[in-house]
Amino acid sequence: MRIISGTHKGRRIIAPSKLPVRPTTDVAKEALFNILNNLYHISSVSVVDLFSGTGNISYEFAARGSENITAVDANFECIKFIKKTSAELDFPITTIKSDVFKYLEKAPIKADIIFADPPYDLEKSDFAKIPELVFERSLLNEDGQLIVEHSKHTDLSDLENFRESRKYGSSVFSFFE
Repeated sequence: MRIISGTHKGRRIIAPSKLPVRPTTDVAKEALFNILNNLYHISSVSVVDLFSGTGNISYEFAARGSENITAVDANFECIKFIKKTSAELDFPITTIKSDVFKYLEKAPIKADIIFADPPYDLEKSDFAKIPELVFERSLLNEDGQLIVEHSKHTDLSDLENFRESRKYGSSVFSFFE
């Protein structure tokens, strides 16, 4: 994976092969940030990166100047890798080792962007829990968005607060507001 833009543009980050992850592709990530750049001043947004895995999305926000980033993942090795990489790159990423659903149920957060990249084989009912918890608990700031990355074989358009989806290869970003 590489950082697309910002302070570390072009920098490659090699994650350990033992991590149970599927990082967002560079093409999909670049498309996502093109959308977000038209909606937000990235340097001023607060971000929560759920199922953060390698930290790929968090690094991109940090490289573009965002200073309020929280990466949440249940895997200790993923969190350890994000902490190490963030320190090396001097990125302001706070890491939290937690089950994402438990975190959403209890966390006292408010964010401009909540990005979730759960395993593609997650049950549809579990995908549905993400926007349900985010909106029930009012975890987004005014004009905030929840973005859920998922497989092209999963359709989230019937969920409450769904706005649109964008497909990039086998990945889809569903936007909720």
